[in-house]
Amino acid sequence: MIFLRLFIFASLSALFFIASTSVFAAPTQSPPLPASPVSPGGVLQVLLGLVIVLGTVAAAAWLLKRFAPGQVSAGGTIRLIGGIAVGPKERVVVVEVGETWLVVGVAPGQVTALHNMPRIANQPEANSLVGGEQRFSIWLKDVMSRRNAARDNK
Repeated sequence: MIFLRLFIFASLSALFFIASTSVFAAPTQSPPLPASPVSPGGVLQVLLGLVIVLGTVAAAAWLLKRFAPGQVSAGGTIRLIGGIAVGPKERVVVVEVGETWLVVGVAPGQVTALHNMPRIANQPEANSLVGGEQRFSIWLKDVMSRRNAARDNK
């Protein structure tokens, strides 16, 4: 029993001695920090590389869209004349097929022919998107008013 007490006392004394010497020891000099690995030249090089990669991706996407195999033009036989949204996912569209205009209702998973008529000869070129929907809405109002007038005459 005395031996155990003596062993514990000696162990604790050695532990306190070691702890006290490290507390009172002079602080060691840490090595100087190296210069920052981030420099303005390095940041500029990374940004320039990023711009080159993103530009290459954008150019490749444009080229694939422009010259994609399998997207053969129909020779202008089918052309979109105009369209207007009539709901969140529904549209009424006028499509020119040859010399016929088709009024088509388009909904998710469904396309329905609503009306067909001969091509209007004095219609301006509808390939430009500016004002296309406005011309279509004027045309649709005109057709609806003629239809209502014909219905009232019967």
